[in-house]
Amino acid sequence: SKAGYGLLQWVVAMVKYYDVAKGVAPKRARVAELQASKEAAEENLRAITNELKELAENLEKLNNDKEEQSAKLSELKEEADTMTRRLTAASQLIEGLASERTRWTDDLEKMGEVKRRLVGDCLLCAAFVSYAGPFNHGFRTDMIDKCWAAQVSDKEIEKTQNFKLQTLLTSDVEIAAWAGNGLPSDELCVQNGILVTRSSRWPLCVDPQMQIVSWIKKKEEKAPLTVKTFNDEYIKFLELAIQYGKPFLFENLDEELDPMIDPILEKRFTIVNGQKMIQLGDSQLEWNEAFMLMMTTKLMNPKYTPEVMGKASIVNCVITLDGLAAQLLNVVVGFERPDLEEMRQTLVQQMSDNRQVIKQLEDTLLRELAASKGSILDNDELIQTLNNAKAKSIEIAASLANAATTSQEIDKTRDLYRKVAKRGSILYFAMSGMVSISEMYEYSLGSFLGVFDTALREAKPDKIVDNRLKNLREKMTQTMYDYTCMGIFEMHKLLFSFQMTTMILDGDGDLIAREFDFYMKGNTSLDKIKDPCPFPWIPEVGWKDLQLLKQLDDSLRNLCEDIKSAGDEWRAWYDSETPESTEMPQGYNNKIDIFKQVLLIRCLRPDRMITATKNLIIAKLGDYYVQPPSLVYDKIFEKSNERMPIVFILSPGADPQSDVAKLGDTLGFSGTKFKFVSLGQGMGSVAQQSIETGYQRGHWVMLQNCHLLTSWLKTLEKILENMHKPHKDFRLWLTTMPTQAFPMGILQRSLKVVTEPPEGLKLNIKQSYAKISDADLDSCDHQAFRPLMYVLAFFHAVVQDRRKFGRIGWNVSYDFNESDFKVSAKLLNLYLQKSFDQQEILPWETLRYLIGEAMYGGRVTDNYDRRILNTYLEEYMGDFLFDENVKFFFSRSMHDYDCLMEGNVAAYQQAILGLPINQSPMVFGLHSNAEINYYMASAKDIYSGLMAMQTGTGGDSGGMSREDLIEKTATDIQGKIPKDELKFIKDSIPTPLEVVLIQEIERYEALVKRMVVNLADLKRALKGEIGMTQALDDIGTALFNGQLPGAWAKLSPQTEKPLGSWMDHYLRRNKQYSDWTLIGEPSVFWLSGLHIPESLLSALVQASCRRRGWALDKSTLYTKVTVFTNRAQVTTKLLDGTYVEGMYLEGARWDMEAGCLARQRPKELIQVMPFIEIIPVEANRLKLRDELPTPVYITQLRRNAMGVGFVFEANLHTKEHPS
Repeated sequence: SKAGYGLLQWVVAMVKYYDVAKGVAPKRARVAELQASKEAAEENLRAITNELKELAENLEKLNNDKEEQSAKLSELKEEADTMTRRLTAASQLIEGLASERTRWTDDLEKMGEVKRRLVGDCLLCAAFVSYAGPFNHGFRTDMIDKCWAAQVSDKEIEKTQNFKLQTLLTSDVEIAAWAGNGLPSDELCVQNGILVTRSSRWPLCVDPQMQIVSWIKKKEEKAPLTVKTFNDEYIKFLELAIQYGKPFLFENLDEELDPMIDPILEKRFTIVNGQKMIQLGDSQLEWNEAFMLMMTTKLMNPKYTPEVMGKASIVNCVITLDGLAAQLLNVVVGFERPDLEEMRQTLVQQMSDNRQVIKQLEDTLLRELAASKGSILDNDELIQTLNNAKAKSIEIAASLANAATTSQEIDKTRDLYRKVAKRGSILYFAMSGMVSISEMYEYSLGSFLGVFDTALREAKPDKIVDNRLKNLREKMTQTMYDYTCMGIFEMHKLLFSFQMTTMILDGDGDLIAREFDFYMKGNTSLDKIKDPCPFPWIPEVGWKDLQLLKQLDDSLRNLCEDIKSAGDEWRAWYDSETPESTEMPQGYNNKIDIFKQVLLIRCLRPDRMITATKNLIIAKLGDYYVQPPSLVYDKIFEKSNERMPIVFILSPGADPQSDVAKLGDTLGFSGTKFKFVSLGQGMGSVAQQSIETGYQRGHWVMLQNCHLLTSWLKTLEKILENMHKPHKDFRLWLTTMPTQAFPMGILQRSLKVVTEPPEGLKLNIKQSYAKISDADLDSCDHQAFRPLMYVLAFFHAVVQDRRKFGRIGWNVSYDFNESDFKVSAKLLNLYLQKSFDQQEILPWETLRYLIGEAMYGGRVTDNYDRRILNTYLEEYMGDFLFDENVKFFFSRSMHDYDCLMEGNVAAYQQAILGLPINQSPMVFGLHSNAEINYYMASAKDIYSGLMAMQTGTGGDSGGMSREDLIEKTATDIQGKIPKDELKFIKDSIPTPLEVVLIQEIERYEALVKRMVVNLADLKRALKGEIGMTQALDDIGTALFNGQLPGAWAKLSPQTEKPLGSWMDHYLRRNKQYSDWTLIGEPSVFWLSGLHIPESLLSALVQASCRRRGWALDKSTLYTKVTVFTNRAQVTTKLLDGTYVEGMYLEGARWDMEAGCLARQRPKELIQVMPFIEIIPVEANRLKLRDELPTPVYITQLRRNAMGVGFVFEANLHTKEHPS
């Protein structure tokens, strides 16, 4: 049933429940047990967890505490380390700075002093940079130390005592860097370095020795530097330099600057959009502040205009004697003791490096100190720098101590060679001073150093140092003498030798400046001497000189009285042929030294000054220096090289072509290997091609007559500069007459050789026969040809050698040369052969005319010179040559100059060898006095040459400064100038003679006005009130030298007088004009006192023509010598003509008793003529017999080639044949 089934189901369920319950109950019990265990465990867990949490919290708290304590520990440790480090740093700083403390403390004090004196120092420095550049070292020193420093002190402006420009304007480090680039370290060069680098205007350096330009090129070579001349295409390069801020150098400037660079010189900037711009030509360029412009010139004494000097900073870089000596000392020591020189250079470099290192470290230290932020003790770099500085300073201090000791030892050894270096410097300045005599005597420092080096190598070695030094000095002097003599004319060799001697004496302290001044000028005083000349044989000028000479030294104090007391003894000495080697009266040879003896000879026997000067040179240096070396072409070649042109400076009658060609043949340079180019219009390109071919292939090139194409020589200079690796065999030979237009660059780099025709008849005839062969003599069959060839050679020698006698020889100097001789020889050959072929007599007249009038006479412009030529030919050429009864002699003065009638060339050459080397003037048909004139003219050339070579410093015999003497002389002249103006006014028409007076007064007053203005301006310029112009400077120099200023000479009658004599002449002119104006025409005119004496003569003829009705063009005048010598003897004035005085006779004597010309007496060179009567006459009535037409000249210079100087022709009575 459902119920049962349900009950069953229930029972079954209960059974199952029981079964389950029976199994579950233990489990439940177990569960309960486990639940209880679990709860107990959980409770336990909760307790442990709480405890653990509590422990974790404690642990965290402890960890936090630990970390906090650890951080504190680290912080304390770091602080301890920092303190330790700072303590160490502080110790290092204290120790490091302690050594600097004293120096820095002193520096601080000094800087305080410097700051206080900075205004005065800066004022001096600014003045130096602004104004001192153009002046030499001595003048700069005087300006700064004496003038400006005194003015600053007077204004009570503080300045440093013994202030040195270098301390403010540069530094030792910079000077050392300059020296490393080749700038010598002497004071002048350092000053020039300052002026070049510090001036606000662009520098223009006067640098004839090229030291500054070499330094600039080396200093700026890495920039890079652009070098151009104004002759180059430079604009594009200059524009680039301006835009990119590069240095630019113009070298080899002349006295004119290219106006194109004016905007740069004047810094004409414009501001465009905040940028500086400059206009250069058509281009507007951006200006870079780093741009530098420098300019240099090789000219020794350029005359720049005030405009140029305002735009550029002129820097005088001409080397000084002491500066060059210092440089040469390095060269000598470097050669003699290379170890010592190397040690010195190492020392200099080391000290320079040390200074630079110290400076860099000091700068770094100060920079770090200034830039340091926070604690100074934490700046490790600063500490390290300080440690380095300290270590380095200790090292450098030790090094400096060693260096000081070593430097003393080196200097002690170097001092031994100082005299050698000084001698070298003196020789260079003696040599370079010759450029004052001729522009062709231009020498560079580079060429001098080459010769200097040769002398060092060739000097005789010696183990004893003193002997070696003596050998060095002697060899150096000889080598330099030989080198210089090779490039100067014969007439200047003694001048150079004497200049060299006096400079050596001056360098040794053995030359008294007042005595040397007297040697050059004599007594230049304007005052009249109070003590009259006691004897007529003493020249007036000589007696005036003696008045000054006796004041020069105590040993000469009684000289004038001694001469008066022993007149006969002194006259005997005066009359001796060679007073310079004759014992002087009254023991004066022992009383005075040789230089004073020369001065005494200058006063009494000026004609013997040349020999006396030679004796002085021999006594001081040796006879080597009065015997110039002869020209040897092999030696010329040895001294030359492929980059050094050989310049032959020619004199009339000399031609080196054949000698150079002969040398070329010997050395294998002939034919195509030796190219001759004669320069002239259009030959420049041919010459250039020849040079370019020659230097590439190693040929020789000779350019002849360079003076005929001077415009092309600048191109030649560029060709020589741009030659790239010329062949070692290449040589360039140049020939030129002396010319101002010859480029200095070529002269400085060249080997100069002067060629002159031989001096003396013997050498001249010998040279002529050296170029004659037996074939030449055999070319004519006439027996007279050989002797006539010798006659022609003798004549050729006479007309050439006569030149040495100056104006007594020829009125105008002519260039007789070898071509005259050759063509005349051909004419002889032609006419004698024709005479032989046609059996005719010899055409003497034709030969004399062709030779005397056409060949030699073709060069002659003066009629009186032509008269001499023709007289010679009349005396030498004629049938008398072959007169068997009377042997022919050219002259029998001191030697029988005869003519060999036959023989070959060798026979004639042998006969020529028998001729004496020196000839009496009588061989030339001159009086022996002509030789005196020659010697006196030579002595005057030496005086004027020495004055030209002086540098313009020094004082006069009284010890005054140059400026004081000039001012005194100017004041003396001002006191002598007449105060009243000369005037001649006439209402009616003036007579011809009155016209002459009016014209003369006009000219005289023009001179007076010029003198007044010049002297006033000169005195103001000396005081600095106005600028010293070149014209005023020339006048000052002339007054200093006792000479007539050129500006006055132009407004005066032609004269050769010194200033003192000219002033007497000037005042006497005033008296003549004044008397003429007030009293009327004088009975005797002083012809010498007229500006244009010809005008008086013309007026006399004109007046007589008017009075007598003669035709003016058919009237002339003749002269008659009177017996009057004093105006008091003339009682009446001539109606026609006049008497004139003031004329002197040269070359003959007027015999007052016989009333005719006579031969001169010995030593009487000039005679005052008696009054001469000038008589106007109609030309057709004038018949003269036994009269010699004698030219009248204004001065002893006679006339020039244009005829200026000739006045008129006087007629002097003579009883002898005109020849």
